[in-house]
Amino acid sequence: MGSGNTGTAGPRLRAPKFPPGSGRASPGEQRPPPERCPPVGPRVRVQPGECRCVTAWVRPASPGPASLPKQARPRAPRWGRGLGGCLGSPHSLSSPQTGTFRIVSEEEQALRSKLERLTTKDHGPVFGKCEKIPPHTLQKAKDELNETEEKREVAVKALRELVQERAGGEDVCQKVAEKVQERDDSFLLRFIRARKFDVHRAYDLLKGYVNFRQQYPELFDNLSPEAVRSTIEAGYPGILASRDKYGRVVMLFNIENWDYEEITFDEILRAYCIILEKLLENEETQINGFCIIENFKGFTMQQASGIKPSELKKMVDMLQDSFPARFKAVHFIHQPWYFTTTYNVVKPFLKSKLLERVFVHGEELESFYQEIDADILPADFGGNLPKYDGKATAEKLFGPRIESEDTAL
Repeated sequence: MGSGNTGTAGPRLRAPKFPPGSGRASPGEQRPPPERCPPVGPRVRVQPGECRCVTAWVRPASPGPASLPKQARPRAPRWGRGLGGCLGSPHSLSSPQTGTFRIVSEEEQALRSKLERLTTKDHGPVFGKCEKIPPHTLQKAKDELNETEEKREVAVKALRELVQERAGGEDVCQKVAEKVQERDDSFLLRFIRARKFDVHRAYDLLKGYVNFRQQYPELFDNLSPEAVRSTIEAGYPGILASRDKYGRVVMLFNIENWDYEEITFDEILRAYCIILEKLLENEETQINGFCIIENFKGFTMQQASGIKPSELKKMVDMLQDSFPARFKAVHFIHQPWYFTTTYNVVKPFLKSKLLERVFVHGEELESFYQEIDADILPADFGGNLPKYDGKATAEKLFGPRIESEDTAL
């Protein structure tokens, strides 16, 4: 009985049962679902007696785990695993395939919350250099531009090396090398910030900056602050003394009283060039960018017919890839029906990114005032301040008028 050659079956073996929650399936039980990756976005974990922090899951770069063979897919780590106990400790989990856990401090989270409820009083002055970048603006630079203190020095050095490496190439590359040679690191940092710390894109912007000057030499011939001062005093363009709630510099253009025979389109563009160079010395402006408001109330058909398509293209070229400036919004208000003809000339020249930032309001200004606080706008732009004063703006930009001053760029 029971011998192997008798043909009689031995005792039947029973499958073991495992306690619930052990992660192993008993017969008839359904195996628990596989552990899922944590959701993208911050998660706050607060336990009595523990520190408060935010654990952020960074989405993996493509190709991610889903594109790998099943056996090659690494398991996503559990929340808090390997963080050395306290979730507030300055550690991070990283994997080349699954992404990265990053611990976000309570201070950083508070700065991000502040960025969602900024007012016009939370920012530094428009004119002059920035003495100290506000903490929430530094956080914005980190989140939007990939900027950290360590990356600044590395990126500037890399860009300077790239400029020298390509100096023997085409003519524009040689001109870039000559331009950079006479400038300090703060000049290069403007281009790096404008291209979110992508050094190669920053170099392309440098080429665009130099190429714009070669393409339109008439805009830079004997260009100096005093050469454009009268244009700026006339309000073409205007600059608000306060930043908007996002920290952007707000530039104004009121077309109603513009006589294009007295002040030519090129003279206005020359004024823009000086203004952008001057205001981009401010680091807060480099990070937060610009907003432009175009008031087309009183725009006549004669004015519309007097603007040449080539002049409009020149303006668009200035706004796109020619200055290390972040143009975040362009608002048109009070435009008449025939404005569409002028706008349709400009539209084909606009890249999709800038086109998405153009807002045509007409007489429906509710959404406009949600973006731009009436308390920082002059009366001629529907705001609560007195009418715009171009002479006061010119003095803030350049100081008192000195007729003999020669500061050509």
